[in-house]
Amino acid sequence: MMLKQLEVGDRAKVSGFAEAGGAYRRKLLSMGLTPGAELQVVRVAPMGDPVEIRVRGFALTLRKGEADALTVEKL
Repeated sequence: MMLKQLEVGDRAKVSGFAEAGGAYRRKLLSMGLTPGAELQVVRVAPMGDPVEIRVRGFALTLRKGEADALTVEKL
């Protein structure tokens, strides 16, 4: 499942990175989005870009390209 498929309030666990998201992989890892990290969708902009998530106790806003690079498992 992709991060963009989650709705506000949904919780998920990072399962990995999409093959097409290689350019963002290192950036996402440095922001704490490592496999196994739990996150919650806080809000989504009306057009779906950007999306705000809460991970490891802090708020993080991801653009559409960055969010597309992340695969998650809904909890």
